Amino acid sequence: MDARRTERVAEALREELAEIIGYEMSDPRLAAVAVTGVAVSRDLRHAQVRVIAGGDCDQQREALRALEGARHWIRREVAARMRLWRIPEFHFQAEGRAQQSGHDEQPAGDRAGAKGEPLA
Repeated sequence: MDARRTERVAEALREELAEIIGYEMSDPRLAAVAVTGVAVSRDLRHAQVRVIAGGDCDQQREALRALEGARHWIRREVAARMRLWRIPEFHFQAEGRAQQSGHDEQPAGDRAGAKGEPLA
């Protein structure tokens, strides 16, 4: 699929998800959740939704649990609002969780230097 179309779909999904999560869901665990980005697979079957959840680690975990529990309802709401052939499955990920635990977000293959030596 065209990369520009994938980017446009990702941005439209981010806007819709931000509105749904921020204004239409009444779960108190989602009070401090903001959608920061959406990455859509090339075939539009999956969307990785990055969110920032305020509070400590327990509150962030509860917010992610609430989003995972409501992801089918969220998908139906997005389907009713957007005219897409296929509405992706949403997978929620806390933004900044990897930095807080001391890990970097690079894939394992990108951690080595150009010639395969480990980075200092």
